[in-house]
Amino acid sequence: MCSHQPMCPSADSADRDAARTVASHPEQGWSLLCNGVVLFDDTGEQLPDGRVVEPRRPVLLRA
Repeated sequence: MCSHQPMCPSADSADRDAARTVASHPEQGWSLLCNGVVLFDDTGEQLPDGRVVEPRRPVLLRA
């Protein structure tokens, strides 16, 4: 899918969300990346094969 040089990370790569944005819909809270990943504003992702990656939120430590 990617024609950039160097190529964007694949949807199976750990750094998949570093791919270039090809469509952005901030009013709906998501963007489509060059590798086919849908990236949501809450950091969740939907992969091209339909798998879902849960949002990565920071863990708050209480003293």
